[in-house]
Amino acid sequence: MTRDVAITGTRSTAHRDLTSYAELFANYLHLFADADAHFYVGGAKGIDSLSLLWLAGNTEARITIVVPGTVQQQPAEARQAITRSRSRITEVIELRAEQLRTPAFHARNRWMVDHSDMVIGFPLAGTHRTSGTWQTLDYAAQQVKPHLIVPV
Repeated sequence: MTRDVAITGTRSTAHRDLTSYAELFANYLHLFADADAHFYVGGAKGIDSLSLLWLAGNTEARITIVVPGTVQQQPAEARQAITRSRSRITEVIELRAEQLRTPAFHARNRWMVDHSDMVIGFPLAGTHRTSGTWQTLDYAAQQVKPHLIVPV
């Protein structure tokens, strides 16, 4: 049975080192990353890029990247992570929003939740209910989907 998991998280990741994120992903993502797993990852910088690189390098799970516009519109850090992981990415979904503003990112997040069985969120500590990560986690709860919250 395939398990579809959406990953959401903060773009602000400079307050921890890369080893810390690798440990978080090993402790939490690895639990769901068996050979039948399929991860939906947003194509942004921060948790999206870090989790993509970790999944690509440490699991056999299928990976789908979902962006609100096109990959070329994503920040350089995100484009580099996608390029580095290209051989491990199963699919890239470009939702082609006309304007890359908050509604487009919320639509991307809802799309990922709608196509997943569960959501793993890595919100920035202290931002409860004020970020896109929390909006995504709240949407998962409204859809009665399991969601794991790992504050960073």
